[in-house]
Amino acid sequence: MTISEKIFELLELRGMSQKEFSEKTGIAQSSISDWKRKHTNPVSEKILIICEVLNVTPYELLSATEGKGNRNNPSDFIIIDKNTEYGKAICEFLSMDKGMQGRLLGYMEALKNIE
Repeated sequence: MTISEKIFELLELRGMSQKEFSEKTGIAQSSISDWKRKHTNPVSEKILIICEVLNVTPYELLSATEGKGNRNNPSDFIIIDKNTEYGKAICEFLSMDKGMQGRLLGYMEALKNIE
């Protein structure tokens, strides 16, 4: 599911029209229509206002989405909530010195090769 598909799903769940969404976010109706028609996603600068209007967190909006669309710019980043298991693991990893991080990455690589 793309970000724009998730937005349209949330609009439907909330019974909000594209026009009302446009008025509340300040995003042009033509841009919103383009997301659906051209299978594009909103620009990153609009994510926070979109989340505010749809009453979701950026994590909720961006999770379970794929890098589809025709802008051909897949992201090199992921967003992880610090309070999840994954987030806690990343925080622990970042608190390690470079040597420990290297060792852990080596262990992880070795684990992938175990059948």
